[in-house]
Amino acid sequence: MENYFELFSIKPDFNISIINLNAEYQKQIVKFHPDRFITSSAKERVLALQNTSLINTAFDTLKSPLNRANYLLELNGIDAFDEKYTQMDVKFLMNQIELRENLELIRISKDEIRLYDFIEKNDLNIKHNVDNIRLLFTNTKTFNEIKNLVRELKFYEHLNTHAKQLMNEWL
Repeated sequence: MENYFELFSIKPDFNISIINLNAEYQKQIVKFHPDRFITSSAKERVLALQNTSLINTAFDTLKSPLNRANYLLELNGIDAFDEKYTQMDVKFLMNQIELRENLELIRISKDEIRLYDFIEKNDLNIKHNVDNIRLLFTNTKTFNEIKNLVRELKFYEHLNTHAKQLMNEWL
């Protein structure tokens, strides 16, 4: 099986054009859409469904910086979320605790302005983290550092999801 990048005729790299990815996705999804195979054999219809599923999975993986970085690590034989690897930077672990506590205090106080500021700051953490991943993939390909940043990015995105859910509950 070709990898997700090859599926969309994109060079395997963290720095990809999302516009080109979207265009290639549209080409592939039209080509293999199950509706085009309604009059085909059962085997061809199943194959079309499998191809569509693969295309959607590949697209979702490559459009997300977190999933794309993790996928590139996997292509290089590295599992960023290997449970055997639990070593994290102490400073980042302390930051995690502080951020979770802050979000909990915001939840208890129901302070919308603080929540908005929290989300804004966390969005900056995500952007900064993605920029660092981009730099490392571009310049050094130090996979151990990238692996740590991917783990951190997953935390920030997870935290953002919780903060935005909280905001939606309050609206």
